[in-house]
Amino acid sequence: MSCTPLTPPDPNRRDTARSKRIQAADIAYNRPHPAQLNNCEERDYPYVANYSKGLQHDANGDVIPASYQSLLTALQNRTHSSFEAVQLGTPSGGLRLTNPQAGLAFTLEGPDPQALTQPPAPRIDSAQNSSEMAELYWMALARDVHFSNYGTDATIQQAIQSLNTEFTDFRGPKVNGQVTAQTVFRGIFPGETTGPYLSQFLWKGNSDPRAPDWQGRSAQDGFITYGVLKIDQRRWTVLPGTQSDFLTEYSWWLEAQNGVDKRGMDRFDMTQRRFIRNLRDLANFVHFDQVLDAFYNAALILISEPRGNQLLSSLRPLADIEFRNDVGNPYDPAPPRTPSRTQVGFATFGTTHVLTLLSEALIRALRAVWYQKWFVHRRLRPEEFGGRIHNHLTGRRLYPQINAQILNSLKTGKLAPYFGQAGERFPTYLLPQAYPEGAPTHPAYGAGHATGAGACATILKAFFHESQAIENPQVPTADGTKLMAYTGPGYNQMTVGGELNKLAGNIALGRNGAGVHWRTDYDQSLLLGETIAIQLLQEQSILFNEPDFFELRRFDGTCVRIQNGTVTACPVVYGTYPSAVGGVGGEIL
Repeated sequence: MSCTPLTPPDPNRRDTARSKRIQAADIAYNRPHPAQLNNCEERDYPYVANYSKGLQHDANGDVIPASYQSLLTALQNRTHSSFEAVQLGTPSGGLRLTNPQAGLAFTLEGPDPQALTQPPAPRIDSAQNSSEMAELYWMALARDVHFSNYGTDATIQQAIQSLNTEFTDFRGPKVNGQVTAQTVFRGIFPGETTGPYLSQFLWKGNSDPRAPDWQGRSAQDGFITYGVLKIDQRRWTVLPGTQSDFLTEYSWWLEAQNGVDKRGMDRFDMTQRRFIRNLRDLANFVHFDQVLDAFYNAALILISEPRGNQLLSSLRPLADIEFRNDVGNPYDPAPPRTPSRTQVGFATFGTTHVLTLLSEALIRALRAVWYQKWFVHRRLRPEEFGGRIHNHLTGRRLYPQINAQILNSLKTGKLAPYFGQAGERFPTYLLPQAYPEGAPTHPAYGAGHATGAGACATILKAFFHESQAIENPQVPTADGTKLMAYTGPGYNQMTVGGELNKLAGNIALGRNGAGVHWRTDYDQSLLLGETIAIQLLQEQSILFNEPDFFELRRFDGTCVRIQNGTVTACPVVYGTYPSAVGGVGGEIL
């Protein structure tokens, strides 16, 4: 015997559900689909200026034309069988190409992977490309410099002078037109040059009064609550110095171009887990993460930290919450909106909603950027360009296409003392890689980590109060075993939104510090990921019963509201929230 529900189902639910799906599809369909344009290097400099790692190469590391053409044939035909016919450099036991068909997949939510684009990448004959390559050489030389020592370290000072004087089109962040110790190797978006190099979300944990001292009692301990478990922000790091720099020998580099599998040869420091201290530690983290990791951690910190000074609290984790929700959240908005008197969020506008959306945004971001990588740009990896530079400067083969600024710095300029036959650090001009296998087997532009980071950071900015202050910032000690208070520049100007921007930049630029990506891969890919997340939220915004909206500041600093299937500029200032320690007045937009 069955009972009739006391609250009968909506008789129109089936039709309404269908209309919502159609409405979301129409939102996606009606967005402009831009033209796809690359930088024409493949036409102008065939077999020289494009990605070919994993294919067949000659003794100079130049791709065999027939092998490259087999890839182009697969990209043109777009059949599984044509991809199976691509001629690899090490067909048995070597590295295979990473998922070129991902860009051909469809998605049922958010923008179609082929409905977005990125501008053409810098060409190898441009001053911008030279400046990006120079930054990568300097990042490799500075991998072991503690972030806290950037103001005094001699290598950092030389890098700053080089980027300021030897390269005419360097587009990293500057102060009064100059790279400084506070801007070097950093990102260009709001918050990225404020405070320490690394985001607090990669160092601090959350305070848990139930935990013993030094085991999560304080956020300074570096433990993040995962339900009844804890995750330690300390990592297993790799050994310092040239013993952990790879592809600096020509034979190793050439094998890597042909796809010989060098994975697993990392040289780890297993004496103690450490907080990320330098570019080498950061590069190691983004070697083995799944892109989502840092943003899931950040979400749990924002969800779990109890009220107090963001360092120590006697209140309840997951109950007495420190970090406020976004102003559009119907369950915990900022004044003057009135929070719900009877309800809290969970599957909508609550913890499971934001955690799930991170994964949803990430997979859509990766499919979109994979289309850009394989089907539009095919930008060569920095390690491949390093091979061209080495061949040119040693006379193995000349590449007149290469812009002279990077060649001059390596021959007679500020990079010259470190590289080449007489170099004090490396015997070749190859770009030192932090990974024994070098770059992964897919083109450089856009970057998967960066696109995913841009998408995930945007989701978190849509759910949490960006203007809320980050209090009691921390940095690691010299050996990385503990955290200590940060009191340097910008210590009282850090916000949730700024640190989320910085987190996205850290994850993206950490791959640059490894030598596997370019600066343009970082900045343009963060913007691509942001667009994907906003368009995903745009479609989601038609689904809910609550009176709601999302508001967030884009990477360019502008504020957008996402509501009822539309994306518009934020209409009003809804209130204020502490924008820095000791001050009030940050806009709630």
